[in-house]
Amino acid sequence: MNFRAITAFAMLCAFVAAAAIGPELAPWDPLTPMPTVALTPPSATHIFGADQFGRDIFSRILVATRLDLGIAFAAVILSLATGTALGALAGWAGGWPDRILGRIIDTIMAFPLFVLAVGIAAGLGNSVSSVVIATAVVNLPFYARQTRSDVNRQRGAAYVEAATLAGFSPLAVIVLHIMPNIIPTLVVQSSLNMGWAILNAAGLSFIGLGVRPPEAEWGIMVSDGAANIFSGEWWMFVFPGAVLMLAILTFSLVGDALRDILDPKRR
Repeated sequence: MNFRAITAFAMLCAFVAAAAIGPELAPWDPLTPMPTVALTPPSATHIFGADQFGRDIFSRILVATRLDLGIAFAAVILSLATGTALGALAGWAGGWPDRILGRIIDTIMAFPLFVLAVGIAAGLGNSVSSVVIATAVVNLPFYARQTRSDVNRQRGAAYVEAATLAGFSPLAVIVLHIMPNIIPTLVVQSSLNMGWAILNAAGLSFIGLGVRPPEAEWGIMVSDGAANIFSGEWWMFVFPGAVLMLAILTFSLVGDALRDILDPKRR
C-alpha cells in the first residue's frame, strides 16, 4: 500500500470518527444562537469563528459530519442495492427486461444529474429522506449498467455453466458465483459515488431544497457564508467549504486506493 492510499484511509478514518463522536466533542451547542458573538472571526474561543447568529462554526461542522455522511451512505446503499438487483436481472434474463431497464437508464442519464436531483427533491419536499431518494435515483444507473454488463458477460462462462448443470437456480448462480467476481468493481464505484453523493446533498441544501435550517449541514453553512462573502466574513464559507472539499477528495482517493488493491492487474 502506497503513501497516497495510507493518507486516503487515514482521512477516511478521521471523517468516520468525526461522524461517530463529533457531536459529543463539539465545544458549543451548534443550534443555540449567541448574538453577543455574532460574526466573530476565528479566535481561541471560536477557532473557526461564529456565524451571523453567533453559533460556533467548528461545532456545527463537527455535528454536520454525521448528517452529511449519513445521507451519502444511505443514498449509496439504496442505489447500490436497487441498481445491482435490476442490473443482474436484466443481464441474466436479456430480452424485454434488458430493453426496459436500458430505456429507464437512458432516460435518467439524458438529464443533467443534479438538475434531475433538484426536480426530485422539489417534488418530495424539504427533508433528509428527499435528499437520500433524489441522490439514490441519480446514482442508480452507474450500478445498474455495471452489473448488467458484468452479468451478461459472465453468464456464458464455464464456471456459470458448471454451476447451472450442478442444479443451482439462476438466483443462486448470480448471488453465489457471479456476484463475488463483480463485488470489487461495485465497491470501488460506491466509494467514488460517496463523494458525489456528499456534494449532491450539500448542493441541494445550498439552494434550499435539502436539509432545512437551522440544522447543521455543510451545504447550509456554505450558503450562509455566501450571503456574507462581500462583507468580509470569509470564515463563514471557507471552513465549511474546505471540509466539504476534503470529504469529496477523501472518497475519491479511497476509491483509487481500493481499485489498486482489488484489481490484480494493478498490484
